[in-house]
Amino acid sequence: MKPIVLARSKGKIDIMGVFGRLRVLWVMMLAALLLSGCVKYDVGVNFESPHRGAIVQHIKLGQQLTSFSRLPAQAWLDSIERRALQLQGKAQRLSAQEIIVTIPFYTGGELESKFNQFFNPGVKKVSKSTTSQEVNLPKIKSQLSVSQNNFLLFVRNRLNYDLDLRSLGVLSSNGNVIVSPSSLLNLEFSLQTPLGARSLNTTGNALAPVVSEQGHKLVWTIKLGELNHLEAAFWLPSPLGIGALVIALMVLVGYYLKYKHLPGMDTDSMEAATS
Repeated sequence: MKPIVLARSKGKIDIMGVFGRLRVLWVMMLAALLLSGCVKYDVGVNFESPHRGAIVQHIKLGQQLTSFSRLPAQAWLDSIERRALQLQGKAQRLSAQEIIVTIPFYTGGELESKFNQFFNPGVKKVSKSTTSQEVNLPKIKSQLSVSQNNFLLFVRNRLNYDLDLRSLGVLSSNGNVIVSPSSLLNLEFSLQTPLGARSLNTTGNALAPVVSEQGHKLVWTIKLGELNHLEAAFWLPSPLGIGALVIALMVLVGYYLKYKHLPGMDTDSMEAATS
């Protein structure tokens, strides 16, 4: 009798384990269906001129998310607004679920500093009362770099952005993504320049953008649960080089109007040339 009892007990445990795993999968599938398209997050780097631009973020929360967890969602938007104000930016609340954040920059170095500071805020000690209001999100690695080379009249800019979102996905033992949050978050990164930009694919995991506005705007769709790398090169006019060229031309024109000939040419040679 003992072996029969043990076999029944073991079979009962296996059935309960199967139902337990099915219940977890059912909850995950139901959450993905109910919260589909919960967050739309667009990040843009817009260059208006060589010394003027802005980091623009457009965030829109789905109605399902705000109804399901209103307080954490609003706390997240509030934290984004506070970080923007700390970087001399501004936030415009279009509704309770939608916000536009604009952070200005004036040099490539300032763009790099403000972008990395916004998406990698320092950890600060907070009291217990404020800790309950903060949203604990998975840690992600975000790093943007901008290199510039001056070619007298134009400056060549090279933008590199690495975004590690592997912490957002559920991985198997071999590293493959089992559950991806793509149904919950739609994330895009865009670059807009006055003279156009060109995507560079120098690594195996580099993303290919969608080109619009006759090459003036590149839009990358970020892959969630994966390591993303995007790279682009673009030219901007150099105000210093153009200003130096204009000054040199004005000096030459003024010299010619005063002496009726260009520097290096004497009057005798000019008369011989005209005769």
